[in-house]
Amino acid sequence: MTTLRWSDFITPSTLQLTALIDLLLEPVGCDQLQARLQLGLQEALVNAVRHGNGCDPDKCVRIRRIESPNWWIWQVQDEGPGLPQDERIGCLPECCDARSGRGLFLIHHCFDDVRWSRRGNRLQLAVSRSSGVVVSLARRR
Repeated sequence: MTTLRWSDFITPSTLQLTALIDLLLEPVGCDQLQARLQLGLQEALVNAVRHGNGCDPDKCVRIRRIESPNWWIWQVQDEGPGLPQDERIGCLPECCDARSGRGLFLIHHCFDDVRWSRRGNRLQLAVSRSSGVVVSLARRR
């Protein structure tokens, strides 16, 4: 039987995210992996606040952190209408001075698995727990 542990977090739509991200990353022991995931979670949360909730302080962002024997998973959900399926691409924008579009690219490069809810207002981000082991072993060499 696989043991799953999860924690739920609810925060108002704010861009003051540092303490929350630190809390979300507590179970990840590897500093190098934490730095990578910090960037990805920052992008996901900022997108939820800005694009999903329109920076409305009366709306909330819900995050569920799930720990399994093989994965760390974060589900980030906003109260917005959702991102259309054709806009969920993790590519850089064609125009190098575009005002947006880099966040999804970074998210896809920070996590091993990225999935969207059907509606598009919940993003599931996962990283293999072995990613931290690989980074730790590489650092020792």
